[in-house]
Amino acid sequence: MMAAQRKNREFAAKDLVLAALMTAIVFLATFVPHIPIPLGYAHLGDAAIFLFALLAPRRSALVAACLGSALADFMSGFALWIVPTLVIKFVMAEIVCRMAAAANSVGRVGVALTLSSLWMAAAYTLAGAVLYDSFAAALASFPGLFAEGVVNSVLALAALPLLRGRFCAAIERLGKK
Repeated sequence: MMAAQRKNREFAAKDLVLAALMTAIVFLATFVPHIPIPLGYAHLGDAAIFLFALLAPRRSALVAACLGSALADFMSGFALWIVPTLVIKFVMAEIVCRMAAAANSVGRVGVALTLSSLWMAAAYTLAGAVLYDSFAAALASFPGLFAEGVVNSVLALAALPLLRGRFCAAIERLGKK
């Protein structure tokens, strides 16, 4: 019994490779399209996080969301934001995983992405208020953050039908080897 429980908690080599690849994709989508906004930058990494939360195994999606985004903050010179980013991206991906991963309804997926984007914008606004000791400055970033979430949600919704069959088939093939 203990061996079965331990095996369920461990990352197999294929799971580790998948999580690492997804982490690299989240990092690149966050780091490369770097658009400055008050107190930080906008990016397309959340679209990758949303897609992975919808298509990939939950644990791999959560690891990729957290580590890819935190690495992008570090490499962008925003190391101060690493801890808030780890928490915020974990909750973002978890909202989508729990609400929409098994859903076939575009409406349910849309609601999950909207709630996740609202969480992201509100949490980063609160974190900015704490880190910079200015609620007014942090509040100025909320519209840009929410707009970023909406853009990433639309991109994820547009890409989802194209990737759903292909990504899931690739994951299944990986699991059979």
